Amino acid sequence: MKPDQTNPGRRALFRGAALLGLGAVAGCTGRAGSPRRPAAPAAGPQAAKAVRPSTYRLQPLAGYGPPQAASTRLRVRHEPILQMDTHDRTMILTFDDGPDPLYTPHILQTLREHDVRAVFFVCGEQVEWNKDLLREIADDGHTVGNHTWTHPQLTSMSRSAVRSEIERTCEIIDDTIGEPPAWFRAPYGAWNRNVFRIGAGLGMEPLAWTVDTNDWTEPGTRSIVRAVRAGAAPGVVVLSHDAGGNRSQSVAALRTYLPELLDSGYRITVPRRQGV
Repeated sequence: MKPDQTNPGRRALFRGAALLGLGAVAGCTGRAGSPRRPAAPAAGPQAAKAVRPSTYRLQPLAGYGPPQAASTRLRVRHEPILQMDTHDRTMILTFDDGPDPLYTPHILQTLREHDVRAVFFVCGEQVEWNKDLLREIADDGHTVGNHTWTHPQLTSMSRSAVRSEIERTCEIIDDTIGEPPAWFRAPYGAWNRNVFRIGAGLGMEPLAWTVDTNDWTEPGTRSIVRAVRAGAAPGVVVLSHDAGGNRSQSVAALRTYLPELLDSGYRITVPRRQGV
């Protein structure tokens, strides 16, 4: 959060931190000494509980590349991580575009019933209206990832605009759940050097997917289930959505394929990084 310019004590604290050399540390909460985007003003005591349905539609592109070992000091990748490096029967479920008050609670309930954790790549503008729901996601032990603020095509934007989209979402996640995201996913699976550099500079690894359920097209519950069944394998990352349109099929499909995966010996987990 931006230091209060009217508070001399806080200014002195930040100056002291800079003198200790902490200003060289960069992370998802920003770089010391650089201007920060101010948080949106609260709309009153009930602002955190306000909700609105998703208003945009997602059409993901393909995602790619072999996994690479993460390090404490992130290097800039040339490809996103496609799947996790494992030989046991583990899989990762991811849900993009939320949180959404119409669909996310149903997905959380199903995951809770089976004691399973997943990754939720959230959009900042959705978090702004659904902060309590994001806290519920985190309280259930799920991993929260950064999916930009407004879900734009990052590869067609300037570096400063890309940074604003990503960094602003980092800040609202950190402010809401008390922890910055360690993972980032580009909307539409659209990556370039600029996106990789900014994400790494903010302390996040880029995670793509192995299995695309294409649930954004609303292909039918059975089609979504078939996609997961066909793609199930060790280390696989499954892409689904809990927002961005009518996600009732995604909700229903999860209720079918999740117990099937567990009964067939798969363990559903979340990605881990060294030093995170």
